[in-house]
Amino acid sequence: MGTGLLQIDLGAIVANWRALDAMTACETAAVVKADGYGLGAGPVAAALARAGARRFFVAVAEEGAAVRAALGEGPEICVFSGHMGGDTAILREAGLVPMLNSPEQFARHRAALPDAPYGVQLDTGMNRLGIEPADWATLRAEAEAGPLTLAMSHLACADEPDHPANAAQLAAFRAMTEGLSVPRSLSATGGILLGRDYHFDLTRPGIGLYGGLPFAAARPVVRLSLPVIQVRDLGPGETVGYGCTFTATRRTKIATISGGYADGLIRAMSGRAPLFADGTAVPVAGRVSMDLITVDVTDLADVPEALDILGPGQGVDALAEAAGTIGYEILTSLGPRYARAYADAP
Repeated sequence: MGTGLLQIDLGAIVANWRALDAMTACETAAVVKADGYGLGAGPVAAALARAGARRFFVAVAEEGAAVRAALGEGPEICVFSGHMGGDTAILREAGLVPMLNSPEQFARHRAALPDAPYGVQLDTGMNRLGIEPADWATLRAEAEAGPLTLAMSHLACADEPDHPANAAQLAAFRAMTEGLSVPRSLSATGGILLGRDYHFDLTRPGIGLYGGLPFAAARPVVRLSLPVIQVRDLGPGETVGYGCTFTATRRTKIATISGGYADGLIRAMSGRAPLFADGTAVPVAGRVSMDLITVDVTDLADVPEALDILGPGQGVDALAEAAGTIGYEILTSLGPRYARAYADAP
């Protein structure tokens, strides 16, 4: 096989969802946007639905339609971007619930789908999406009179427990939703970890389901093995790859493996991120290129048929740290060329 093998443990995703759910006394939804954080929204959502999740969140209506096709009727699928121009038919046909973000979206939805349910996303200080406090004061009575199903906001600094923005946003959310007769939601993964004050009626974990920080107790979800295409011996002074950035200082064995920045293994990993052979770390030698990575395997007794870049030796956040990024980017960048193998949830 010439492409990498991405193994996805649906049982671990379900276990992470259950662990986060056990931290709260409210409903726990699941965020499956960006194709389930790069791992396949259909299989991920189906496994979580079997485990008891009844509400899912996606970024855009097109994602919601794909999740509906995987789940069938029943679970509620909410769209963070709200009701965009051109979304009406998708929202109606897939039975999606837009989280309305502005007076313009509110007017669009009420005109196009007056009997269809909707939620509202309120801006409590992140200044990214959401209805601002003055506009909400004007819209609130009309919103409550319609088929409103959820009021939500989003924390900007939930992964920093001591950041003052958390308490400020909590206070703003309470002020904007006091007396509201529908469920409220403020917390994703980080907010769940902040404690009960942030949980309200529904939480919506994302990255924690997929084994990433800030949920340090999460079970690992992915293993990515990259096949070795060729092994060569270098003498001292010989160089490797674009720019000749690696120079051998001894007799060196180089393995060229299938994978590169076209597959989400970003160029910033060059010379920094290790790979693993049965738990033994081996360093990247030279630059990561579009389709290939060169690895110094000199100290291995035997070179295996594949090396792991994600797995027991290195999780998504460790790889992200080596690449100078975050685990979210590592997961959501995993490319379409990988063969994907799913371990079913029990």
